[in-house]
This record gives sequence, C-alpha cells and structure tokens, in this order.
Amino acid sequence: MADTADLNPTIVDALYGEALALADRARDTFDLSGRITTVSEDEDLARIALSCEALRTTTRMMHAIAWLLNQRAHFAGELSAIQLQRHGHLPPSQAEPDPDQLALLSPSVNELIERSRRFYARIQRLDDASRGQFEGHPTTVHDLRDRLGKAVNVL
Repeated sequence: MADTADLNPTIVDALYGEALALADRARDTFDLSGRITTVSEDEDLARIALSCEALRTTTRMMHAIAWLLNQRAHFAGELSAIQLQRHGHLPPSQAEPDPDQLALLSPSVNELIERSRRFYARIQRLDDASRGQFEGHPTTVHDLRDRLGKAVNVL
C-alpha cells in the first residue's frame, strides 16, 4: 500500500496513543462498581444500559486499536500491502445507540461514548481512503492470469 498524505506512520502512531488513552478511560468509566447508586426499578435498566454501552464502546475501541496495530505492522515492514489489504479491514461501525438507554447514563458516560464514536468514524474514514487505493488495481493472481493468457496467445 502506498503511503498517502492521509495515512503515514506519524499519524498512525498519534492515533494509536489516542486510542490507548481512550480505551483506558473507557475501562475506568465502565467499571460497574459504585457507578449506579440509586435503588429503584430504574436501577436494573440503568445497569443494562451501562453494560450494553460498555460492551459497544470497548468493542469499538478494540477494533480501532487492532486496525491501528495492523497499520503500524505494515509501516514497520511486518505486513505486506497484500496482507494488509486482505486482513486489515476495519469492521463496519455499530448501530446507533438507543437514546432511551443513553438517557439512563450520566453525562460523562455519554460524552465518552460519543468520543469513541467520533474516534471510530475518523479511523473509518482513513480505512476507506486506504481501501480506495486498491480499487482498480488487479490483484497479483489476476495480474499473473493476464500475463499467462497473453503468453499462451503468443504461442
């Protein structure tokens, strides 16, 4: 994969550091101990909402970190462009969170969820741009097949 102005080792390293900090904050934020102090019927709903959003947020961040680690490996020469193209996909973003569930969570938790969603969208844009570099380029197998076809036609 050719280096572009949009994606280079410096940007990937900066995003990786940001992702680790955000993932660490998510881990601290979603620690269930002592987060829900009210005792009511809504307590169970709030716990469910917190658990659902914790899972979504940490999964989102782990996907982003895995993608960034693949990019770092590519820039370090540990993954070829073909390997990155085949195995370095960022999964599609998750469904929008349920507003009713978000309403049960504290403003600080909602802010963290939104930060993780914005971060993932940034990574998604970089992934889409890097994938666009491969469009229209034949794979190695297709290139070899075309060369063999031309050689057979010459004989």
